[in-house]
Formats: sequence, C-alpha cells, structure tokens
Amino acid sequence: MQPKVKGKALRKRTQIATANRLMFLWVAGVSIIFGFSLVAAIFFVQMLFFNERVLIEKNKTVSTLDANNKNVVGLKQNVRVLNTNQDLIDVKSKPDDQAVQVILDALPSDANSLALGASLQNKLLSGINGLTLNTLQVDPVAGIESFSGETSTVDTTSDSSSTNNIITFRFSVTGDETALKQVLVNLEKSIRTINITTLKIESQGSTRMLTVQGQAFYEPVRDVKIKETTVK
Repeated sequence: MQPKVKGKALRKRTQIATANRLMFLWVAGVSIIFGFSLVAAIFFVQMLFFNERVLIEKNKTVSTLDANNKNVVGLKQNVRVLNTNQDLIDVKSKPDDQAVQVILDALPSDANSLALGASLQNKLLSGINGLTLNTLQVDPVAGIESFSGETSTVDTTSDSSSTNNIITFRFSVTGDETALKQVLVNLEKSIRTINITTLKIESQGSTRMLTVQGQAFYEPVRDVKIKETTVK
C-alpha cells in the first residue's frame, strides 16, 4: 500500500508544481499585456491632448484670418474715401500721387533729422518776403540717430519706443508781422505733423524776431509676416 500512496503523493506534487508554473506564466503574460496596454493608453491620452492643443491654435489662426479678411473690406473703403478727400488732394507733393500718400509722407518711416531740417529751411521758411532765417537746429534722435558731417546715420536695431518717435527742432527768424504770420501758416499747412511747444516774439525796432521750438514725428516701419507656433 505504501508504494501506491507515495505514487499518488508524487503525482499531486507534480500537478501542483505544473499548476503553479502555469499560473505564473498566466500572471506574467497578463502583467506584460497590462503594462503594454497602460503605456499605450498613456500615449494615446497624450496624443489626444496634443491634438486638442493643435486644434486650439489652428482655431485661433482661423479666427484671426477671418477677422482680418472682414477688416480688409472696411480698410479698402476708408482708403477710397481718403483718396477723394480734397484737403489731402490740395497738399499732394506730386500730381500723380494718390491722396492717401499724403498721410504716409506726413509720418516718415525713419528718424531722418537732416531731411526735416532741409524741409524747414528750403520749403517752410523760404520764399517769404522780408524774412531772414537767423538760426535753425534739428536735434538727432537720441539712441537712434547720429550726425556725421553732412550725413545722418540711423541705427535701425535700436528700440525707438523710448523716444516716442519725436524729432525736436528750433529756429529763429526775423521779419515784419506779415512775414512772421506766413511762417506760422506754413507750419500749420505743412504735410509733416508738427507740434509747436514754445513760441516767442520779440521786437527789434521796426522788425520782429520769432523764436520757435517744436516737434516733428515719424512712424517706424511695421513688419507684417506669418509666424510659426510650436505646440509641445
């Protein structure tokens, strides 16, 4: 009887060992499948959030383009209206220019102080009967511009926001009341935007001396370009 008992016990131990190995293989297999499934699920969730962020940025771009396209219609209409403005037509520098060009000429794209000085001397303060130009000084824009002899150098890499895009100038002229009045009329009608900050009139016998300090302005060029946004 003992050999039979030992044989049964050995078979049971063998069956238990086989069952344990099979269970281990099943648990290991399930663990591997679960691990791959978890990694895949995390990857797909990340891709889902990434695609959502991409769609949000694309929707922003579409909204901006849509708004710009709608604004173009109104902009074209405003330009057409400006081109029929008689006040702009009357002060065109060239007969063939469009009237809206006057607005662009009124705000140059760079801080060219020498050009402003030439305009003051040769256009606004010249051709007036009985007027004598005593002094004329146009200051270079600090941090943007420097004078060297008869030339003006503009540093286009400098930040012009700190200067408020202002060019300061001053001049002194002598003449009778009619001549001085014409100076002020010329400044008022100038195509350039001019702000008189200080004005002083002094009597010198039968003549008058007019001293003016003022500001002219410019508007730097704006770059309009398409940019790329990286979504991480």
